[in-house]
Amino acid sequence: MTIQEAIKCRHSVRRYTGQQIETEKVGMLRTEIERVNAESGLNIQLVLEEPKSFSSGIWKYGYFSGVKNYFVMAGPKGKEAEEKVGYYGEKLVIMAQMLGLNTCWVGLTYKKIPGTYELRDADVVHCVIALGYGANAGVQHPLKEAGRFYESEGTAPEWFQKGLEMALLAPTAVNQQKFKFILHEGGKVEARPLPSIYGYTMVDLGIVKYHFEIGAGKETFEWV
Repeated sequence: MTIQEAIKCRHSVRRYTGQQIETEKVGMLRTEIERVNAESGLNIQLVLEEPKSFSSGIWKYGYFSGVKNYFVMAGPKGKEAEEKVGYYGEKLVIMAQMLGLNTCWVGLTYKKIPGTYELRDADVVHCVIALGYGANAGVQHPLKEAGRFYESEGTAPEWFQKGLEMALLAPTAVNQQKFKFILHEGGKVEARPLPSIYGYTMVDLGIVKYHFEIGAGKETFEWV
């Protein structure tokens, strides 16, 4: 499975089976987490076989069952860190999909269980990502008109359109998709978060920027 294929078939899953994640896959995920943390300065951690964080069922948004594995997306405060949480967290999400696992970004519907992870001084938990074998594969939300999400003088080049196509498949908080891409001269692209009553727009921005890079190809443009 390619990264592009994983993006297209990956959907948010909130119900999980009791199947344990194989040791080999856990090792691959932990290795990637170490690499991501070293590159980003985040403090992402993998918690396994811990069912209490999602034991309350229905909270503020969505219903979860069977969740006992999750990524803790921890790091410094601030918008820059929030964007990194989205960008690098989605890398882990797509890797998990390629390993045959399911995921769901979770901002509010979980409890912080003491002793399950360690925070550095000044770290905060921005969100978590549920992980495991889903009871189903999830469903694709209806896609919105692409023209609402970008600005460009004239017709956008093919690489930009492919990037936008992947960005529209990105998970965002309550499917809000509060972002816009602006194509500037010289192959420069600007990604902007838009106001939202739900928050998490910087995390969402990091997620959609990762998707855009996969679709467009990092070598074809420059972020501004």
